[in-house]
Amino acid sequence: MAKNQNKKSPRLRRGPQGEPGKKPPLANYKHGPFSYLILGIVIFTGMMLLQQWQSVEEIRWDEFVSYVESKQVESVTIKDTEIVGKFNEQGIASQGDKGKESFIVYYKPEVYGERLGKLLEENGIKTDSEPPRTWIWNLAGLVLPILFMVAIFYFLFARNLRNGAGGMLMSFGRSRHRLQSKDKDRVQITFKDVAGVEEAKEEVAEIIEFLKNPKKFQRLGGRIPRGVLLVGPPGCGKTLLAKAIAGEAEVPFFSISGSDFVEMFVGVGASRVRDLFKQAKENSPCIIFLDEVDAIGRKRGAGYAGGGHDEREQTLNAILVEMDGFDTDDQVIVIAATNRGDILDHALTRPGRFDRQISVSLPDLKGRLEILNVHVKKIKLAPGANLERLARGTPMFSGADLAAIINEAALAATMAEKDYVETSDLEEARDKVRWGRAKKSRVIDEADKKITAYHEAGHAFVQSTLKEADPLHKVSIIPRGPYGGATFALPEKDRLHYTKGYCMALLQVCFGGRIAEEIFCDDISSGAQADIQQATNIARQMILTWGMSEKLGPISYEPDSGLRDMMYIMPGEKEYSEKTAEEIDSEVKRLIGEAYKKAKELIEANKDKLDKVANTLLKYETLDGDEVRLILEGGELNKPTVTGLLAAEQAKSEQPGPEDKGQEEQS
Repeated sequence: MAKNQNKKSPRLRRGPQGEPGKKPPLANYKHGPFSYLILGIVIFTGMMLLQQWQSVEEIRWDEFVSYVESKQVESVTIKDTEIVGKFNEQGIASQGDKGKESFIVYYKPEVYGERLGKLLEENGIKTDSEPPRTWIWNLAGLVLPILFMVAIFYFLFARNLRNGAGGMLMSFGRSRHRLQSKDKDRVQITFKDVAGVEEAKEEVAEIIEFLKNPKKFQRLGGRIPRGVLLVGPPGCGKTLLAKAIAGEAEVPFFSISGSDFVEMFVGVGASRVRDLFKQAKENSPCIIFLDEVDAIGRKRGAGYAGGGHDEREQTLNAILVEMDGFDTDDQVIVIAATNRGDILDHALTRPGRFDRQISVSLPDLKGRLEILNVHVKKIKLAPGANLERLARGTPMFSGADLAAIINEAALAATMAEKDYVETSDLEEARDKVRWGRAKKSRVIDEADKKITAYHEAGHAFVQSTLKEADPLHKVSIIPRGPYGGATFALPEKDRLHYTKGYCMALLQVCFGGRIAEEIFCDDISSGAQADIQQATNIARQMILTWGMSEKLGPISYEPDSGLRDMMYIMPGEKEYSEKTAEEIDSEVKRLIGEAYKKAKELIEANKDKLDKVANTLLKYETLDGDEVRLILEGGELNKPTVTGLLAAEQAKSEQPGPEDKGQEEQS
């Protein structure tokens, strides 16, 4: 046992006193003979192309004499051993379609010098001459084009050769990870910046402690976990937790997205996986973080085209081998994050590869309060701001949603030129994130406004009256998003279980608006569309999933989402008979009818109270839960209305200032 432990010791270079030294550098790929061969071919091809691109035709001496005597030459320039001339229109036309404008003639001055001058003079050719060039200019004219081609080749191709033999094409197989080390490019996020996921932080902290001090755990025979899978809904902090690991860990941290493995070339994903793990093993102990691993880790089998030759499947096989193949002695921990843990391949999620699956779920009330406290450190918050009330009013909000609320509140307070972010800004930001911006400028017809007021008053009344329902937070008839009004609840706690009584109360609240329209407006409208849909979904969930139907019993009729993702079950396909489907529809209709009947009886017995709430809502447009309860108890509201505030502001702007008064007195 001791021998095996010595073989599995961390691959670190030791200094003279046994201290860990620098880790071996990453592999340096050198240029091979094949690279230089490609370089020579490209340079030769470039020079040939340059010669073809030139618009100068090289001719012999006798051809030059013929052109001059036939009056096809316009002018010439005499150099050391060459004559550069220009054809006239007749000379260009005589060459046909490929006629060139210029020509060059190489000659020997000692042989043709006297004859050349006489020939040009007799035919009246314009003559110019250049001073003789030195050998330096001749050498430069020969070398500079070659250097120019070499520079072009280097910037276009040679710099990619460092990614491996084969140049730019072979660079596709190189991993595109990002590396954060202890000394350079270190992430500044730590566990202090992560809130609401305390259990996940504790499990991850164990892994970081293992990397810092592996002998502490190996003393009792424990082995390092092979991988950790972070599973949870979007926006719950999986990637943020990984960044905190990078900030806390004193080991190299390789981060890459699952989509970075997939490329248009077959086999590139597997090659990148091998390259990533190769570099990680050379820098072990270290951490590899795979974000959105479901891009390459989907279940293999029916429903996916490609079979064993599919590119995604080859990449997955490479990951499986690297994580738990024959070579598993390296201290490399793989941390992966996904919001679709149900569709991952079982070979990937088994112990030995991902030994731990950490659930990063939506935060509870305490977690939401902690997340809000983390984000409000970046803004100026008013002393009396109530974050606990905001945390209660944001059930099922993720950490990303809460961060958006704080940011929207800060922006709203800035636009209002406030010195601090107040509770009203936080409330408005919460409503804006969930429902959309309030459309206060929309002109609403009085009849539509009345229907909306009674509709929302019906919701608010039933919400406030039923003990099983959550307490009322506020009700508003100001249009927001696609809705003409909204009624908000304020849960006292996070619900881990949904009782049948609570579900029936939700159904009654959903139908409170439609019933109020029917009783007080003598008609019904399309405003209850979302309420009807929500009530239908709740009723079907009660019957299909939670077994709350006495007639059908505690049987689950909801198809498995994992089988549907694997396409074993097609969309719309049912796992029960047509007779059972009829019974399910009958039970859904019975539950909805029962809730509708109870809500209608409750509203008809308290018409005066609901009518008072609706009229007050028409007057003030927005009421909070305490104000609604005061009205239901027979009290009266004594606060300025929206119309009164607007009139006061207008009157204030129309009053004459001190200067205007002085002018009136003088007149």
